[in-house]
Amino acid sequence: MSISRVIKKYSFKDQPNDFQFWQSKSYEERLRALEEIRKEYNSWKYHHAEQGLQRIYRIVKRT
Repeated sequence: MSISRVIKKYSFKDQPNDFQFWQSKSYEERLRALEEIRKEYNSWKYHHAEQGLQRIYRIVKRT
């Protein structure tokens, strides 16, 4: 899924409401859009670092 760039001009008083727009979408569409935004942010923020969870291991010696 890719997000296309669309520009629309509105007068200040005629601006559409984002909340109403997203409420008109199904929860699957909202989740897909959220995941796309998250991926783009992580790609920008972490400069294409490997995706995934960090693993931290610690060896504890028991007596």
